[in-house]
Amino acid sequence: MLKPVAPGPSVVVCNTCRLGSDEREDGEGRRGGALLEQALRDVQAADPKLQGVAVQGMPCLFACTRHCTVHIRAPGKVGYVLGDFAPDEDAARAILEYAAAHAASEEGRVPFREWPQGVKGHFITRTPPEGFVCT
Repeated sequence: MLKPVAPGPSVVVCNTCRLGSDEREDGEGRRGGALLEQALRDVQAADPKLQGVAVQGMPCLFACTRHCTVHIRAPGKVGYVLGDFAPDEDAARAILEYAAAHAASEEGRVPFREWPQGVKGHFITRTPPEGFVCT
């Protein structure tokens, strides 16, 4: 069930997420999560400053009441689950820009003033790194 991936900053995208709150997939049978994963990869390939964060697809993050969810994580840093994104380039860019700022931060806390507009209102949970709790 577990698949090894390289350690380091990453965006884990649920590639089986629904397209939206009312739709499972688009007219061509593609899930929203698969579309978001492709958008993340396309944006990343076009922008070298966003290539320091791995994009890792995974079936089901168990946030099924939300759609197009991602987990932003890095070793030793607070992680975040975000959701309710449109599976498009704008969302992908905002997610990757936030993930890059998260990776560059000391503990995974990015000041609100530095958040891309496209991630505001999308946070679902934060998770402490193993061996720590947040204060």
